[in-house]
Amino acid sequence: MLSQLPQKRISVLVHILGWATLSLVLLLLLPLSYRVELPTVYWYKQLFLAVLLCLTFYANMIFFVPKILLQGKVAIYLVAVIIGGVLFLGLLIYFENLIHLPELMHRAFNPDKPYVPKGRWVFGDLFQLLLYLLALGVSTSVASIQKWQQDEALRVELDKQRIKTELSYLKAQINPHFFFNTLNNIYSLTNLDVQKAQEALLKLSRMMRYVLYENQKDQTSLQKEIGFINDYVELMKMRLSSKVKLNLQIEEPRDDLMIAPMLLLPFLENCFKHGVSGQKESEILIKMEVMGKTLFFETRNHIFPLHPDSPEAKENGIGLVNTRRRLDLLYPNKHRLKFGKDEANNEYWVNLTIALE
Repeated sequence: MLSQLPQKRISVLVHILGWATLSLVLLLLLPLSYRVELPTVYWYKQLFLAVLLCLTFYANMIFFVPKILLQGKVAIYLVAVIIGGVLFLGLLIYFENLIHLPELMHRAFNPDKPYVPKGRWVFGDLFQLLLYLLALGVSTSVASIQKWQQDEALRVELDKQRIKTELSYLKAQINPHFFFNTLNNIYSLTNLDVQKAQEALLKLSRMMRYVLYENQKDQTSLQKEIGFINDYVELMKMRLSSKVKLNLQIEEPRDDLMIAPMLLLPFLENCFKHGVSGQKESEILIKMEVMGKTLFFETRNHIFPLHPDSPEAKENGIGLVNTRRRLDLLYPNKHRLKFGKDEANNEYWVNLTIALE
């Protein structure tokens, strides 16, 4: 609310300067160019004209345009404009006659000729009508621009809320997906090595702390994200056999860069879910490097079919789908994601580049 005060003050200042300029040029400088001594009451009429123009301007901007014209009631608006023009000229003529302006103006311009009442000065009425139409045109433009700005601000706010809601939904889907896989791994370790299972639980508790505190933020430091990745990889290594070769190349960032939390986790899960076999040799590559403010991330793993009855086989790749959607929402035009299968080597690869801030 406070941030809007300077904008409101600027808007008021613009209105004041606009009316001051109009009054100076049309209502003061133009009459002074007549090169005659104008009667005092003429300036009363100019002040009355300025008041009528202000009333016309703000009545049109505040009521008639937003409540009638922009609601699609064009015919009613045109009728209102015509009636307003008649009232505008009628009030001006009444005020001029009330202060005897026509007679006084005749004496100022023709002091040697007697005043004879006659019809209206058509040119003067036409000029004042043009001022009325000018006030209508400018106020209609201002009201239309304000309406467009309000609609645009509302659209932007709705987009932000939609993106925020969608991101919360996506993260809520990723978290259970992650814990489901991790707890399955620990459960398997309890039947093989209790000590390793205890170590795994300690690592998991540290990772849960990261998820509870960092994952609620829009961004976290890249160093913390890398620490989370290392913990996850160490946890996965506990269940790997000697047949699996893990090639881990993670570069510690030099700059304090920020990244969306748990953004890379589904790619790691995919490696360990599909790239591990108990009977065949396999290799998993996880590579991350930072150049300037650009993050390069790569994974590569062999592809082994999952057992049809395993929980992983029943999943539909929700983690990867959500991660791709998160990238589109969080880093529009700032990332490049490529992935595919290398049929010759029976491998699945992922290349991700993100421009971080």
